[in-house]
Amino acid sequence: MAREAAEKPPEEILSLWKREQAQLKALLVEQDTEAWQRDPAFSGLQRVGGVDLSFVKGDSASACASLVVLSYPELEVVYEDCSMVNLTAPYMSGFLAFREVPFLVDAVQRLREKEPHMVPQVLFVDGNGVLHHRGFGVACHLGVLTDLPCIGVAKKLLQVDGLENNAQHKEKIRLLQAEGDTFPLIGGSGTVLGMALKSHSHSSKPLYVSVGHRISLESAVHLTRSCCRFRSPEPVRQADIRSRDYIRRTLGSPRPPTPGQERSQKLQKPKVCPKEGSEEPAGEGNPPEAHS
Repeated sequence: MAREAAEKPPEEILSLWKREQAQLKALLVEQDTEAWQRDPAFSGLQRVGGVDLSFVKGDSASACASLVVLSYPELEVVYEDCSMVNLTAPYMSGFLAFREVPFLVDAVQRLREKEPHMVPQVLFVDGNGVLHHRGFGVACHLGVLTDLPCIGVAKKLLQVDGLENNAQHKEKIRLLQAEGDTFPLIGGSGTVLGMALKSHSHSSKPLYVSVGHRISLESAVHLTRSCCRFRSPEPVRQADIRSRDYIRRTLGSPRPPTPGQERSQKLQKPKVCPKEGSEEPAGEGNPPEAHS
C-alpha cells in the first residue's frame, strides 16, 4: 500500500483513534479458528484474498482500492474489485487503518452482497498485524471489522518494542539461506510479534509476517510461503498489479512498454506512486505488462 505523508491530525482525533483501536483489539483472535488451518496441507482452503491501495503520484487523496480473490492452491485470479476512492483521513504512522481500511471493508461488503460464494477464506494484507506500535495494525483492523482470517505481510521491518533493523538483525537476514527459512521477531517485552520469512529463493530480503486475525503465526507463515511465486504472496501481488493498472486505464495513461518496445519510452502522466518503504523496484516479479 502506498503511504503518503500528511499533516498530523489533531490530538483529539488521535485520542479517538487510540480508543477505537483498543476497543477493536479486545475482539482480536490470535489463533487458528478454521479446520483448514489445522491441516498441514490446508485441505479445505479454496479461496485466498488480497487487498491493496495504490496512489497516483503527487496526489495523496486519490487512490485505487483493490480486492482480489484467487483459487487455492492454483493461485489463479477468480474475482477482482477495483475502485477509485478519495481518502480524507490524514496519514500517520500507527494509524494507517483509519485512512485505508474503510474502503477495503467496503470492497469485502460488495463481494458478500454480489457473490457471497466467492468470499475469501483468508485475506492477505500489505501491512502489519500485531507487529505494531499498539499491537493492532491494519491487518488486525481489517480482520476484526470483516470477521475474516487475516495475515499481515510487510516488506519493511516496523521498528517497535525494541525491534531494530541493526547489524544483528541484518546478520540474521544473511543467515536465511533457503526458501522457507525464518527467524522470530521478538520484541523487548519478550513477545513474538511476527516472523521474518525468506519467501523466495531468489530474494535476498525477507517478508515480515504477523498475525492479523483468526489465524496463528505458524499457520500464517506456512500459508504465506505456499502463496509466494515471487517475493510477495500472490494475492497481494495481484491486488497491487490490478490496482495500478486500473489507475492507468481509468485516468487515461498508456500502458507500459512491452519487452519489444524501446526501454527508454516514458509513460505519460498520471504516474502510479511507488510503494513507500519498499526496498525493491515497483513491479518486481510482475509480468511485463504490469511493470510501472
